[in-house]
Amino acid sequence: MRVEVLASVMNTTLPETVQRMNLQSDAVIIHQCDRLDYEETVLAGASKRIRFYSFPDRGIGRSRNEAILRAEGDICLFSDADIVYEDGYEAAILREFENNPEADMIIFNIAVEEERRTYHITDRHRVRWYNCGRYGAVSFAVRRDSLLASGITFSLLFGGGAKYSNGEDSLFLAEFLRKGYKVYTAPVTIGREEAGDSTWFHGYNEKFFHDRGVLYHYLYGEMAWPLALRFLYAHKGTLCSEVTIKQAKQWMRDGIREARRRI
Repeated sequence: MRVEVLASVMNTTLPETVQRMNLQSDAVIIHQCDRLDYEETVLAGASKRIRFYSFPDRGIGRSRNEAILRAEGDICLFSDADIVYEDGYEAAILREFENNPEADMIIFNIAVEEERRTYHITDRHRVRWYNCGRYGAVSFAVRRDSLLASGITFSLLFGGGAKYSNGEDSLFLAEFLRKGYKVYTAPVTIGREEAGDSTWFHGYNEKFFHDRGVLYHYLYGEMAWPLALRFLYAHKGTLCSEVTIKQAKQWMRDGIREARRRI
């Protein structure tokens, strides 16, 4: 089996991307820039093929979907430009899949700064619909055959460059689970996120809560409001340091209502 990184980057070069991300496996890189172009290289001594596609389009969902269309590896590992991989990450990922042949997807640890951390995996367990919202796409390693058979793509409504803030990864995972595919966690760290300015997070403001309400409708349907309340009260110390929880509730409810009107 082969791991293939599917990454979205902006305004960079193929050599810079390989070096910065410490790529040691095959990869499909979707480069958001101002031109159409294609390059490829083979890593010295490793026979690992890096394909670098440049497009004048924007949006993380669009970039990831373009990468899926071009994927050839047995295991697809989603990634972003700010991820730096550990040496030997490919072997670590393949080992987990070999030890768990029924897994369609395995979620790994990516080390992040404490204030940005939404999860840390400490054991191996199966992921369910009610606890899938905490994981980012850069932690997803998925069998390509299962991915293509599912027909699932990333939403163009959510994420960097889209109308609503982050959430495209949660929607992707939730739909994958709803279609009956098996997702597991592995307490294995395969890389780290380099600190930098977020493309979507600008504080716990009206847009944050409103967009989270829209997301919860698409994730949870009729359970959106109860789970929104659970989210707010579980994290109110962080979320409501600048606005009241009453105001945050209103903004999330407005987002849920807006999403319901779209149906």
